[in-house]
Amino acid sequence: MDKRDLSSLFRERLRTLLQRSAGNQSAFAASIGIDRSALSQMLSDASTRLPRAETLLAIAAEHKVSLDWLLGLSHDEGLTGEIRESLEIEEAPDGFDRTLLARWHAEAAGTKIRYVPAGIPDLLRTEALIDYESEISNRSREAQAGETQYRIDYNRRPETDMEVCMPRHTLEVFAHGLGVWSGFPEAARREQLEHMAALLDDLYPALRLFLYDGRMRYSVPYTIFGPYRAAVYAGDMYLVLNATATVQRLTRHFDTLIRSAEINPHETSAFAAKLADMRF
Repeated sequence: MDKRDLSSLFRERLRTLLQRSAGNQSAFAASIGIDRSALSQMLSDASTRLPRAETLLAIAAEHKVSLDWLLGLSHDEGLTGEIRESLEIEEAPDGFDRTLLARWHAEAAGTKIRYVPAGIPDLLRTEALIDYESEISNRSREAQAGETQYRIDYNRRPETDMEVCMPRHTLEVFAHGLGVWSGFPEAARREQLEHMAALLDDLYPALRLFLYDGRMRYSVPYTIFGPYRAAVYAGDMYLVLNATATVQRLTRHFDTLIRSAEINPHETSAFAAKLADMRF
């Protein structure tokens, strides 16, 4: 990172901490062992210098933030990474709108969310598919339904910008009723694809679905919440990554998937509708 960018991010974070402490520069300076004039210099846009290491450590310790966050290397004020059980998310007693995933969506409002689903995207599922997948996976039906409705409502907000990228063959396997969907009736699969086509039309361009050739590219399921964090879905766990460099690396990977897309957002609704019209 350029030194000027680093110092600019540091000043932004320092001002945030100053505002939290009621904006009293004298008291803030005293709490970290410097005088007010030294604090004023650190806050000045004319300065590109960072304070000494002991001053940085004092700021981080006094205000309980990480050095990575203070220096703009992470968007998480605390630890740079954490693992959370999906059960903790799915079975939150107050519904999906109060879970960690919902909170991360809310924090990323106004920025772009990038999403690689594990199967049919959550917000595009019918109630019949939710019921079926809940039964075969022993996951909470209420939690999954709440997640689907939350994501639909989220994508209707005017500031929403979401890109979804998934293998084309996932939809083809679903349409044929193969794999995990072998027990899902043909009529229900057709209804799901029609529902998906209608929602893709309705939510476009706030929601844009890209389909790539899964034989040429591979990706684990993950979601990138703006520039803030990425959550990698690992079955029973979410690996939450907050380090800026890691989020940027995953973003580049997502962009690679988009560049490989064979079916672009303005075509995906018609593609889903075509699959719905096929007879298997």
